[in-house]
Amino acid sequence: MEKETQPIDIPGNIPLLPIRDVVIYPYMILPLFVGRGLSIKAVDEALNKDRYIFLAAQKDSTVEEPDEDQIFTTGTVAMVIRMLKLPDGRVKILVQGVAKARIKEFHKDEQGFFTVDIEKIEETELSEISVEVEALMRTVKEQTERILQLRGIVSPDALSILEAIDDPGRLADLVASNLRLKVDESQKVLEIIDPIERLNHINGLLAKEMELSEVQAKIQTQAKEEMGKTQREYFLREQMRAIQQELGEVDEKSKEMDEYLQKIEKLGMTEEIKKEALKQLDRLKMMHQDSAEANIIRTYLDWMVDLPWGHSTPDSLDIKAAANVLEEDHYGLEKVKQRILEYLAVRKLNPDKKGAILCFVGPPGVGKTSLGRSIARALGRNFHRLSIGGVRDEAEIRGHRRTYIGALPGRIIQGIKNAGSNNPVFMIDEVDKIGQDFRGDPSSALLEVLDPEQNFSFQDHYLNVPFDLSKVMFITTANLIDPIPSPLRDRMEVIELPGYTDYEKLQISKRYLVPRQVKENGIDPDFIKFSDEAVLDVINHYTKEAGVRNAEREIGSICRKVARDIAERNSKRKKSYRITAKSVSKYLGVPKFLPEQERKEHEVGVSTGLAWTQYGGEILYIEASVLPSSEGKGGSLVLTGQLGDVMKESAQAGLTYIRSRAEQLGISPSFNREKDVHVHVPAGAIPKDGPSAGITMAVAVISALTNKMVRKDIAMTGEITLRGKVLPIGGLKEKTLAAHRNKVFDIIIPKDNMKDMEDVPPLVRKKVTFHPVSSMDEVLELVFVKN
Repeated sequence: MEKETQPIDIPGNIPLLPIRDVVIYPYMILPLFVGRGLSIKAVDEALNKDRYIFLAAQKDSTVEEPDEDQIFTTGTVAMVIRMLKLPDGRVKILVQGVAKARIKEFHKDEQGFFTVDIEKIEETELSEISVEVEALMRTVKEQTERILQLRGIVSPDALSILEAIDDPGRLADLVASNLRLKVDESQKVLEIIDPIERLNHINGLLAKEMELSEVQAKIQTQAKEEMGKTQREYFLREQMRAIQQELGEVDEKSKEMDEYLQKIEKLGMTEEIKKEALKQLDRLKMMHQDSAEANIIRTYLDWMVDLPWGHSTPDSLDIKAAANVLEEDHYGLEKVKQRILEYLAVRKLNPDKKGAILCFVGPPGVGKTSLGRSIARALGRNFHRLSIGGVRDEAEIRGHRRTYIGALPGRIIQGIKNAGSNNPVFMIDEVDKIGQDFRGDPSSALLEVLDPEQNFSFQDHYLNVPFDLSKVMFITTANLIDPIPSPLRDRMEVIELPGYTDYEKLQISKRYLVPRQVKENGIDPDFIKFSDEAVLDVINHYTKEAGVRNAEREIGSICRKVARDIAERNSKRKKSYRITAKSVSKYLGVPKFLPEQERKEHEVGVSTGLAWTQYGGEILYIEASVLPSSEGKGGSLVLTGQLGDVMKESAQAGLTYIRSRAEQLGISPSFNREKDVHVHVPAGAIPKDGPSAGITMAVAVISALTNKMVRKDIAMTGEITLRGKVLPIGGLKEKTLAAHRNKVFDIIIPKDNMKDMEDVPPLVRKKVTFHPVSSMDEVLELVFVKN
């Protein structure tokens, strides 16, 4: 197929019109608005001559007066068909692309605009269109027609023009001019000279545009369907509402809004909080009742109206009645009871006093949590317990922001809602077991909650309004004080619950544990009796704890076996059961824990020490042996019995003291070169640490070196220094009770510990003789058997 073309006589130098955001192709007719002064002068120059003008795209459309480097060199020679001057000074021209050309050289006219020397670009002429080219042209036409249909702009005229084109180059240019390409992409198409290559490039762009147009059409269809569904539901609901009004039925939405408004008015909110609640209520009124946003606001308003903003329970300020309640529920714990009664007394004198923030620290089973319930009962307040052991997310305390799906207030605000008043006794359990990770540090969030100077305006992320926590009495519990971060520990009044003595455990068992287990197991109290010896046997031989949790479990086990025996007899005549120390093993089996065997005689190299564990006090028999040193080696100190670093250092300090005083003690000064010293602390499987066995180990070693016997009826505790001074220790009460329980009634203690004597129960204090000492010389005067 031959292509007939008429030669076009184009001048070699014509005015340049830089154009923005569009690329003009040959044979393309379109209007242009010209507003820049130099551009208008270039158009006038073209009209004054032969109407030819060179149209080239700007590389940057924001530049007002582009230089040579900012204009693409390949463009289109166009004929200015018509010009119209507009009232605002701009001109509107109608141009038709004539041919592609390339700028050879720029010239600046006297008036300031560019004229350019151009070189016409001749395209490759096709002598014949092959089958492949014909198929490519047909594919391009079909894709173009499909895209026009998806966009909804298809017309018979456009389709007839598309079908009439039989030149690959002109077809590529026509499609490119209608594809809404970016300037860089359009310029790239313009610069491709070979028509087949240009059509192939357009085919690739059409495939991409087809995919985009299909996705766009799908989105528009879905949006129209959704809009139609929503509008239909809206009209139906409005019709339903009109019918209900005609029938005199109540509008549920208006009723709901009125209920919210009444609750907000009655709750005693501050103006700031009330303003926020009413604002959200107004938003809810404007929304469709079933929309997702309406449900979020409705949940928020439900929380707002359910919180006790202004509701407080009156405090029971009868101090005697409160003391009776505390005595009924718990035995002992005098410090805690005194602190609660002091708080009540202050509240009575100063009703505006802020809530107390206490921290109960003690081993498991001593009654920390149950004590919180008793305090709430004594004060006449509501009680809520929150366990935060293992909590790692700060949002658990402060809540999530409402932007999150399923957001809720934090557990503090949830607890206040469950308590039903703004002044409950709020117990936070396991505060020493809080974790932290990438989601935040919950202990830092608790700083505001547990600070009386800040918690009057605690702001939960979900509510986003301040809530007054200053009336709440916060009680936290922990097993250990050390893991609690120091800023948090500083905000609380720490009250230590060290654990119960055997006598206290006996009283607690008789008053609370036995009656409760008898009742829970359905046994008539008149038909079962526990002797004191039986309860003590359970405490000492079947449990090893500071509290009474396991003791109650073992007592419950005895009651269950009695209950089974009663049920199996199934007779009207009931048998009476008396639980004695001898019969305990019948119900519970062999003892689980055996006490240290009492020393039967005075011995050389064995001294009696006192230890303090989380289960209470224990006695330790420390053994020392002296052996000849191995050949060629100096004497060494061997320590066994799973001793910690502090205890090992204490033994080393004791040995150094002995070496420094060897002559005064009647020991050979060279013993450390000639003999090995071995110190062992049974039981070997139990880890031990601490400095309080310092004087005990020193006494055992001195006894072994001097061959003097240590008294079996005296126990000791105290830290030793290199100079032989005896320093104070902790846990005097527990250690004294351990000595008393093991029938040791003489105890050597550091003189500085005399202040702790008031913690020792009076009954024990009367039976035990205390020997306060300040140096090892005084200790050695007391411990050895007089010859």
